[in-house]
Amino acid sequence: QVQLVESGGGLAQPGGSLRFSCVASGFTFGNDAKTWVRQVPGKGLEWVAGISSDVRVTYYTGAAKGRFTISRDNAKNTVYLEMNSLKPEDTGLYYCAEHLTNSMASGIDSWGKGTLVTISS
Repeated sequence: QVQLVESGGGLAQPGGSLRFSCVASGFTFGNDAKTWVRQVPGKGLEWVAGISSDVRVTYYTGAAKGRFTISRDNAKNTVYLEMNSLKPEDTGLYYCAEHLTNSMASGIDSWGKGTLVTISS
């Protein structure tokens, strides 16, 4: 059974940092691209960052570029999202997702249940 479990959410102050982890099980982790997606209050899902299976390709949405870093450790079946210079508009529910292939243009095969982040002073 495919399972993605996120952790690392919580309350942080503006300007602070958080690091998410997403541990996967039930499939061959190293084959496919991984993505972090967030749901901001009052808005739909927003793609945040993606990474290819060999770590050579990463993409970031404009809001994440320069502040967030996506990484993965295939040996640990884990993908990470490090978030710096946090802003109140980063508040939301962050999901880890597994793509169908190694292309971030491919659809999503599996989702985690999400980890909640609140950025507030």
